[in-house]
Amino acid sequence: MNKDIGKKVKELRTQKKMTLKDLSERTTLSTGLLSQLERGLTNIATDSLQKIAQVLGVDLTYFFTSPTKKESYVLRSYEKEVFQVVNSRFIHYHLTNGAPDKTLLPRLVELLPINSEEDISQYAHEGEEFIYVLEGILTLFINNEQIEVFPGDSAHYNSSTVHNWANYTSKMVRMLVVSSPNPFKM
Repeated sequence: MNKDIGKKVKELRTQKKMTLKDLSERTTLSTGLLSQLERGLTNIATDSLQKIAQVLGVDLTYFFTSPTKKESYVLRSYEKEVFQVVNSRFIHYHLTNGAPDKTLLPRLVELLPINSEEDISQYAHEGEEFIYVLEGILTLFINNEQIEVFPGDSAHYNSSTVHNWANYTSKMVRMLVVSSPNPFKM
């Protein structure tokens, strides 16, 4: 995966006629680190990759997507891709091929722990959501109520009811989330 990210960084940088030094100055990352990244010899933190994405004019998810493949009905576990990282706390993985064309959006969502003092905003949107907790203890905020959801528990609600999720434990929460309609449908 590092080689793929590095290759994409180099392709974009050269398309924009930037040198490693130019990219280094605009991202505040060393030329050595950038050179190693482009050659697939090092890992990079998400916040550093975000700086590179901003300078190169792409979304962070650009680096995690692969070229279009022929339609496949099965998504192998090793093909699962990160498609969204939100506030460095939520990591979303597509669980289907061709997600933008589908009515349902199944995702694996990982929630990293946060401080229980943090204020959680609730929001509403069109459709329905179904969640199934695989591991960890999820705190579900729904209609201004706070509910703990344990592994094996599920919740199904109308998304027009204000809601959000949090992880107030010290371990990651992993859950299956199915949204309808698909908010990314083209």
